[in-house]
Amino acid sequence: MGIAESTLDELPSDAEEQLRSGEQQLELSGRRLRRLPGAVCALSRLQKLYVSGAGLRELPEEIEELRELRILALDSNKLERLPDGLCRLPRLLRLYLGGNRLRALPADFAQLQSLRCLWIESNFLRRFPRPLLRLVALQSLQMGDNRLRALPAELPRMIGLRGLWLYGNRFEEFPPALLRMGRLHILDLDRNRLGGFPDLQPLRALRVFSYDHNPVTGPPRVADTVFLVGEGAVERMAERDEPTPRPPPRRPTRAFEDDEEEELLIGSAGARALGNPACGPCTLEALSGLDT
Repeated sequence: MGIAESTLDELPSDAEEQLRSGEQQLELSGRRLRRLPGAVCALSRLQKLYVSGAGLRELPEEIEELRELRILALDSNKLERLPDGLCRLPRLLRLYLGGNRLRALPADFAQLQSLRCLWIESNFLRRFPRPLLRLVALQSLQMGDNRLRALPAELPRMIGLRGLWLYGNRFEEFPPALLRMGRLHILDLDRNRLGGFPDLQPLRALRVFSYDHNPVTGPPRVADTVFLVGEGAVERMAERDEPTPRPPPRRPTRAFEDDEEEELLIGSAGARALGNPACGPCTLEALSGLDT
């Protein structure tokens, strides 16, 4: 009998030892679990739950009993849908869903009003999930490597958004809604099908714009404070009067510390972990000045 079948409704043998540390954190990543053990949902004081790369195919509705959960990592599994119970986690700050098989989000997803960081890259999304438009406090939205062709006109309702990753989608034109996202700090449109750009100078808060691997002939017009990544970016930045700024992080790895993602997007210098698809996690120094 395999590990998954033998522990299907029980806590793993080392769970009590993990919880005894007092951190209310449970690490189940890399285990063979077709679904989350029912006993996990009884841990009502749990604050951090990591179940990455475990082969999960479903989540129980009872996950809503984890009322104190702040961080939930479900990336690199086989989830095709999310239960409505997941939408009833009142304290959830960070949710990692990348590398699953999701085609949509539940309508009740908008109930996650505490959410600040959502990573849903490498799924099968063809349309921008409309429940996200009601998450006005969301700061970091990672939607790279999906199948998006357009963004809704209502996107500027997400007034809290500071970092938006849309690389590896199917945009053929620069989405007009982005021109009204005046509070964005980081915008990544790498690996799309963009043939040109409008004037991006009105995006006064923008600090990083990446457009590499698009069929464009040169960079867009941006404020002098913007770090560019793409065709002609080095030459454009060399023309500026001031020194070219140090490159800031563009794709941070999954952040587990409560303030790390917020600091990354909103400001402060220092070492930051980045996710580089080519070489894996590496460390760069963040550009100071991404402050509000």
